[in-house]
Amino acid sequence: MGRLTGPTQVDAAHPADTGLRPAYAAVRAHVVLVAVLVALAAVGWWWTVQQMSGMDQGPWTGLGTFGWFVTVWVVMMAAMMFPSVAPTVALYSRMSRTPWGPAAFVAGYLVTWTVAGVAAFGVGLLAARVAPDVQWDGTGRILTGATLLLAAAYELTPLKRVCLNKCRSPLGLLLGSWRDGWTGALRMGMRNGAWCVGCCWALMASLFALGVMSPVWMAVIAGLIAVEKVLPWRRSATYGTALVLLALGLLVLVAPQVIPGLTVPVPTPMTPSPMPMSLSQ
Repeated sequence: MGRLTGPTQVDAAHPADTGLRPAYAAVRAHVVLVAVLVALAAVGWWWTVQQMSGMDQGPWTGLGTFGWFVTVWVVMMAAMMFPSVAPTVALYSRMSRTPWGPAAFVAGYLVTWTVAGVAAFGVGLLAARVAPDVQWDGTGRILTGATLLLAAAYELTPLKRVCLNKCRSPLGLLLGSWRDGWTGALRMGMRNGAWCVGCCWALMASLFALGVMSPVWMAVIAGLIAVEKVLPWRRSATYGTALVLLALGLLVLVAPQVIPGLTVPVPTPMTPSPMPMSLSQ
């Protein structure tokens, strides 16, 4: 699996053209592929909403068993991330000569997000053991607000800018890490997923803080991710996302009851609640 050795249709473009324009062109050229990814995301949304029915217990909802959480997490990532990564997958498909390479690329992308989910589950277990009796009306609310404020601050950091620029410049990212073949596509998908995790980890932390089992907050976070990644106004999108997170953080600290869609926990210890052992309803 060597580096890209021959020109492709996209390679004829100037390498410096690393913005969203090549991805937009690839979307127009691969409408069916993009439609398949969006359709898979829609199925993922439907399945996830069914699984999460009645499980939203507000900020820091319990994650359930490991197998259940990882399965739901993978489907959730497909639902939330496929629409925003679809232009990159379309661009890869336009450049690649590997049959079914886009499927391997998407699989690699999901592998990286799966690893991130496993890490999040581990952090949740550790937090439950270290501080099993955190109360919402005390430390719990402060922790939730602080997480949102931290996420808002991260939006303005150089690391966020670097990671987001990679996600918004898929041509440069693909050319800089190209590998041929199935394993190459898998590795490139994992690499793209790693930049995506670097870009979105704080937003995902905000989802856990607001209620990871809430379809409403899933949709809000997915919308913010899509706005940052696929709209042409990067600076406006980044500052807008930071303002949304800042407002949510302050409201959680001052008046959480006025936040639409937020399930305010009853005053009991914030310990992980039991979750279904089965994936069926």
